[in-house]
Parts: sequence; structure tokens; C-alpha cells
Amino acid sequence: MRTAKVERKTAETDILVVLNLDGTGKSTIQSGVGFLDHMLTLFASHGRFDLEVICKGDTYVDDHHSVEDIGIALGKAFDEALGDKKGIRRYGDTFLPMDETLVLTSVDFSGRDFLGFDLKIPTEKVGTFDTELVEEFWLGFVRNAKCSIHMRTLSGKNSHHIIEGAYKSIARSLRDAVCIDKEFANEIPSTKGVL
Repeated sequence: MRTAKVERKTAETDILVVLNLDGTGKSTIQSGVGFLDHMLTLFASHGRFDLEVICKGDTYVDDHHSVEDIGIALGKAFDEALGDKKGIRRYGDTFLPMDETLVLTSVDFSGRDFLGFDLKIPTEKVGTFDTELVEEFWLGFVRNAKCSIHMRTLSGKNSHHIIEGAYKSIARSLRDAVCIDKEFANEIPSTKGVL
């Protein structure tokens, strides 16, 4: 079973992430950041990942430490759950429309981290959530999942739709990338033999 449990404790956050890559999309999310709870619930549902995230963070300062550290812990959970990556498709991409918004995301579990972040988020806040934290979350994720992710807004002016579309889209791209390809189930998807 491709699962992981990651605990991360710092002076700023105390985080538990439990992940099942082959789940049904059920989730328990208590990040301390309401908007992130919503995004991670959508992420789990659209990726069909079972996901538990519990975070006690210093949100009385701001949401930055909790959001970034959850991205780090979730990335580590993906890396651990994938193991040697034998049999995975490795790549995934999704165009996701959401009303006037169109978002493209692509992922490669190459063993190398890179974030191509080109979401055009027009406002600094969605409710009380600082929209600049979306990039911080995904930076933490790619560095620890050891993957490359590109995300781009192709159209859209509503910040909430753009961010929500991105989380849904990357969930679907990740689901495709981590799926086991039955034709290559016993192979590492690289001519190098390792990822």
C-alpha cells in the first residue's frame, strides 16, 4: 500500500500528515487556515487521495509558517509513499476550466525539484488568506516531493477561482503521474533506472 505518515515539529508548527495515494478522496483537514482547509479538501477529492492534515501553528503571527510547512510535510509524504517510484506513469497534466478561469498544470516525478509558477492572481487576499502563500505552499511541496510542477493561468480574473482551479488541476495531474501503469508496473520510468 502506498501510504505515508509525516510528522513535522518546529518552533512555529506541529504538523501531522497521513496520505494514501490509492484512496477514495476522503479527508480530514485541520490546518488552522480556513482557506487552505478548503483547498486541501478539494485537492484530496480531485486527486482521490485519502488525506489527513492536522496543524497547530503560530497563526496569531500570520499564516505563512503553517501554509509553507504543510506544503513541506505533504511533499515529504508523497515522496515516502512513492518509494522507488516503480511502475508510476511519472508525468501528468491537466487543463481545468472553472467558469471564466482556465488553469494548466503539469507534473514530472523526475527526482528533481522545480516550480514553474505562473498563476496570475489579481488580488493580494482571498478573504483573510494571503494569496502569495499559494506559491510558498507549492515551493515547499516540490522541494520535498522531488518533482517538477508547472502551473499557469490561461484565463481568469477571479482570484478564488484561479487558486481553486489550480489546486483541483494539480491534484488531477498528480493522480495521473502517481498512477501505476500496468504495462510498466515493474519498471522505473527512466532510462537511468532510478528517479
